[in-house]
Amino acid sequence: MTKQNANWSPYDNNGGTCVAIAGADYCVIAADTRMSTGYSILTRDYSKICKLADKCVMASSGFQADVKALQKQLAARHLIYQHQHNKQVSCPAMAQLLSNTLYYKRFFPYYSFNVLGGLDNEGKGCVYTYDAVGSYERVGYSSQGSGSTLIMPFLDNQLKSPSPLLLPAQDAVTPLSESEAVDLVKTCFASATERDIYTGDKLEIVVLNKEGLHREYMELRKD
Repeated sequence: MTKQNANWSPYDNNGGTCVAIAGADYCVIAADTRMSTGYSILTRDYSKICKLADKCVMASSGFQADVKALQKQLAARHLIYQHQHNKQVSCPAMAQLLSNTLYYKRFFPYYSFNVLGGLDNEGKGCVYTYDAVGSYERVGYSSQGSGSTLIMPFLDNQLKSPSPLLLPAQDAVTPLSESEAVDLVKTCFASATERDIYTGDKLEIVVLNKEGLHREYMELRKD
């Protein structure tokens, strides 16, 4: 009798794409709402965007069970911080907390690919991009997920940031106005949806600025 090898894995990849763009006084975070496994669509209306604090939002693709566990962990840590310090965590502090949380699990990682966006202590837009084990960088724009290989070259072409090696250090914010950034994100997803089977159905866009947070939606193709 031939031995059968068990082919079970604790991970899955539920697909989906996230994008964030930082501006002078705003941040745009967007993600599609399709959740898949293999060639099956599990749901067409799943939000990948999570509000962590008043001025800090995270979008995550990858394995959504791990994403949910990560969001719960960050929410608990944020609640403890609020009780101890009587204020909300700033976006740069939350970026470091997310890095530490991911790195702590590096030997059995959260299979989630995150992009964190918000406003820093000076009211400027900030975007932080991560790998699965907590290595992170502050950038002007970023994309994660199954469509990131299609979207990132397009964003590089439209928004190329100055090299971090240039001195004096340049601001990593994009020169676009808020409405231009939202239009650019819509264009990104409309084209990525044409080529990536894991991206589609609907686009959720969150805009953070000094007035607060607002959401808008755009329909994407559903095939």
